[in-house]
Amino acid sequence: MIIVKRTAPVRLLPTPEQAVALRSTLHACNVAGSWLSRQMHANHVFGKHEAQKRWYSEIKARFGLSAQPAIRVIGKTADAYATLRANLRAGNYGPPGSERRRAVEAAPIVFRAEAAQPFDARCLSWQLDERGRGGTVSIWTTTGRLKGLPLVGGDAQVALLRTRPIGESDLVHRDGVWLLHAVVDIAEMPLREPVNGFLGVDLGIVNVATTSDGDRMSGSRLNRYRKRQLQQRKRLQAKKTSSARRLLKKRRRKEARFATDVNHQVSKNIVAEAERTGRGIAVEELTGIRARVRLRKPQRATLHSWAFAQLGQFLSYKAQRAGVVVVQVDPAYTSQTCHVCGHVDKRNRRSQAVFHCGRCDFVGHADHNAALNIATRGVQRWGEVKRPHAAPILAASQDGSSKPTNRRQRRPANSSPQGRAHDAVSKSRAAAWAGCSTAASLFISERGVGEVKIRRPTASPAQPASSAARA
Repeated sequence: MIIVKRTAPVRLLPTPEQAVALRSTLHACNVAGSWLSRQMHANHVFGKHEAQKRWYSEIKARFGLSAQPAIRVIGKTADAYATLRANLRAGNYGPPGSERRRAVEAAPIVFRAEAAQPFDARCLSWQLDERGRGGTVSIWTTTGRLKGLPLVGGDAQVALLRTRPIGESDLVHRDGVWLLHAVVDIAEMPLREPVNGFLGVDLGIVNVATTSDGDRMSGSRLNRYRKRQLQQRKRLQAKKTSSARRLLKKRRRKEARFATDVNHQVSKNIVAEAERTGRGIAVEELTGIRARVRLRKPQRATLHSWAFAQLGQFLSYKAQRAGVVVVQVDPAYTSQTCHVCGHVDKRNRRSQAVFHCGRCDFVGHADHNAALNIATRGVQRWGEVKRPHAAPILAASQDGSSKPTNRRQRRPANSSPQGRAHDAVSKSRAAAWAGCSTAASLFISERGVGEVKIRRPTASPAQPASSAARA
């Protein structure tokens, strides 16, 4: 049984006096966290236990915190530095020596005055109604413990809190609303073996996601909405009036909520299809893409508003809940490689939408072709993870060595990146297609699912016979 953590947000309904106490608590904890961050940065001490030995007593005396809140402040600050170091290692702040990276490394972490503050069972207790969506909490503050603080939540969230042990909870103040984000441990379904291969998912901007089955979740509606929001922000910022500033503040999270809703719909549809067909999900590893890609100014806003990481997270947790395997694969050359013959050439990608192989003359949608390549690499990746089952997938002999069966396989390996990608695709082509229930198609039809446009392939008389046989 797999135990995973889930977050259940509920809303607090404090009186004005209680809200003042909660706000002063957040301010005190975050001022203490920023002070501790400066000490840790100056002394190059980033571990929780060492920081607790050095500054625990001083934090309590200087900022008026009780024992357990002081411990939680130390833990929050240490976790923030752990996250920062992980981002530096991943290259998310640029390569070593870059101006942005040097600036990040030189400055200590500073917490916002109303940044979220974690509480545990020693600082927070729950009294949930046996039925309904309400209850109360008792929470520590700098002015004393608040008892009987009302809360309200969704049916699913309150039911989860009522039936599962509650761990750490974050006190959040956002746009005048007080929230508690409670973490609970739940048992998830065991991951099922992807007996029918993998559903490849190509992520993009024009099409939010394209699957190896030919489903295209169009991003045109989301992109139009973002463009309209950008124009509206420019107009309001140019006015510089108090009413314009109020409207900007009111609308600041609207675009993010819209994109989140689209990502929820897209990920739900993809996971449901993989679960229905007994497949896993293969997605691209896009970590650090913003630092690697260099674009002109008009394209930067589009790239940086692309919530691909959020979509990946939604796919991951929804798939885990459904028992569907998710693997990440190297996206290199997936958009330049023909899924039929394995030919790699950047000229194969004729435009954003059209892929035309210069070797076998295959023509299809470029994102669909990339998704098919991602599905193939998903089979390879799963074979590497599940080594006992890797032999038929990777076409290896019993002693682990791959023996050539024809003259073409005896040729020396190409040392260029394109050549290596072509060799890797060619070696696994037949076995991968045997395990993937995917189909190449030239003609695309359209239907609507919820708010997301999905295009599915139809039978094509122009389909090359070789690719139809593989499908």
